[in-house]
Amino acid sequence: MDNMENFSLMYPEGADRSCLTLTDEALNDLSVDFILDALTDENYEKNLIRQIFVRIACDKDVISYRRDIFDDFLRFPKLRSELSELVVKLADLREIERFQKDQEASSLWMLINRLREIDEYVGCITSIKNILESLDIRSDGMKRLRQNVIDIYNGSGFDELKKDIDETFEKARRLKSITIGVNLDSLLRPKNAGVVSLNDTEFGRPGLMRHFLRFTDNDDLHEGNDVSKFDSYHPANPANTGAFKMIMGSVQQDANHNVHIETNDITGADPLSDALKKSVTDILRRTVKEIKSTLKKYINISGYALINLMPEIIFFIRWAELVDKIRALGMPMCKAEILDAEKRECSFKELYNLKLAIKNIQGDNIDIVTNDVDFNDEHRIYILTGPNRGGKTIFTQAVGLAMLMAQSGIYVPAASASVSPCDNIYTHFPADENDTVDLGRLGEESQRLAAIFDSATDKSFLLLNESFATTNVAEGLFIANDVVKAMRYIGTRVVFNTHMHELARRVDEINAETEGSSVVASMITGVHDGQRSFKVSLAPPQGVSYARDIAVKYGVTFEQIRNSIKK
Repeated sequence: MDNMENFSLMYPEGADRSCLTLTDEALNDLSVDFILDALTDENYEKNLIRQIFVRIACDKDVISYRRDIFDDFLRFPKLRSELSELVVKLADLREIERFQKDQEASSLWMLINRLREIDEYVGCITSIKNILESLDIRSDGMKRLRQNVIDIYNGSGFDELKKDIDETFEKARRLKSITIGVNLDSLLRPKNAGVVSLNDTEFGRPGLMRHFLRFTDNDDLHEGNDVSKFDSYHPANPANTGAFKMIMGSVQQDANHNVHIETNDITGADPLSDALKKSVTDILRRTVKEIKSTLKKYINISGYALINLMPEIIFFIRWAELVDKIRALGMPMCKAEILDAEKRECSFKELYNLKLAIKNIQGDNIDIVTNDVDFNDEHRIYILTGPNRGGKTIFTQAVGLAMLMAQSGIYVPAASASVSPCDNIYTHFPADENDTVDLGRLGEESQRLAAIFDSATDKSFLLLNESFATTNVAEGLFIANDVVKAMRYIGTRVVFNTHMHELARRVDEINAETEGSSVVASMITGVHDGQRSFKVSLAPPQGVSYARDIAVKYGVTFEQIRNSIKK
């Protein structure tokens, strides 16, 4: 059996769990929060999924392990629905783990409550075992989980535990009353109290306080403290109950002068238990010890580590639900083939942006255009140009999301995909104006790009969106030209979408002047067979200048101005 404390649905046994994390900029540029909102409405689930999603797994074996597990979650809606209910129960039972730290705890109520929680936990383990045994699961990870649960069930003596729990509950239910003795000082003031006996029946005679005071019927004091021969009990004098509040807390009397103790139904606490804590602890020690002994026989079962799998289970469930919804729209979602990282390749057929599919799920009616793209020895760096609103940003983001999903083991928004894992995805999109006050827009963009180059390797993926577009054309082109040379030299995979058509025209020059293993190519989008579209293709930039595109974007061409005036 695996060590359940280290078992994971994200990492196979013995795998290196170190990895890089998406930067805050990449999280924002890839719209990760938008994706999380589509996965779940629960904030705590979003946080759990985010923590997994943003850690870039780049080990081929790790990704393949996750991918196969996701297959099982996707194939069996029954597995998802039943595990969804069980993870809620497991979350409620987290407090059980604290029992091991309760060395001084001896509250009978607390121990009984712990026992009840363990009884519920046994039910959870049994349910998980039954689910996994009833399905034709195929992934190595889920098979290991199934065997672990079976071993926990068989090796932890759950049948015997169930019997012990029932017997202990029965003993606890037999405790119906406690006889308490109160010592008085020379002025007849209560000075301390203690438990005299535990009883399996409730007091049947009216007036519980008669256990302590008999002198209202008889002037003689009872010799000793044996109460077994008491045969007449008198109600406590309501005027004297204040003295007992010193040790008993708040008490109430009914019409027959029976004294009642107020008990908190939620916590089990009551003023009497608080006042007599030490005495109750001493007298109940044997009962407490017996219950603790029962609990400790099972409290260390490795099955409690299943609670730690809750975030991973939620991750797979929510993603499988989203994939089902997208497929219901008629859009392809595929299981990516995982290649060696050293190849630095990836290929997508009929790729589209996940965000567009989510918008259609939410009620939009977007005509989604798919595209093919390959990163390999022939081309690894694409300078993407095209008209405004031609889909450059949508395509750039689509590539990043597809890589992130593939490496998380999730199905990819494409008809087919093969991926050499990257060690991280870096993005360089326009910054908010408020972030550029100190350095200026050009300085801020340059600083962020320098930080990326400090970390990027030949296995990294870079996505640039309109970088250096806010400076003048000559300055932007100068910096962009050197940046592309640096990316070729490092050997990264890149999508650089830009209005700088002159940069795309220089790709042959850049390849010739700069050594490196990433070949730069020109790609266009927005124009297909002479018509405006969202299709991308390998081609030199169209004969539309940077200034022309900017003028059209802001509506300041002569034609646009003239038409506006005529209106």
